Amino acid sequence: MVERRVNVGWAEGLHARPASIFVRAATAAGVPLTIAKADGNPVNAASMLAVLGLGAQGGEEIVLATEAEGAEAALDRLAKLVAEGLEELPETV
Repeated sequence: MVERRVNVGWAEGLHARPASIFVRAATAAGVPLTIAKADGNPVNAASMLAVLGLGAQGGEEIVLATEAEGAEAALDRLAKLVAEGLEELPETV
């Protein structure tokens, strides 16, 4: 399992618009990914309801993970998106 730990960069946390941006990016990664609070259970990163259900707040640590081989670049891109609170998935890391 490969994982990245990052703090949520969106002031409002992973709610509404930021969650939508994140879920679209996770789906575009093309590999199964999970997201969890640092002390919580992982959920499907491509599920809007699951991501909203985390209730991740701005500044809170989350864990992005995958068991897919060769998915390090996808995790790096998603970690950058979350940590910097970007409006879209970065093309390069």
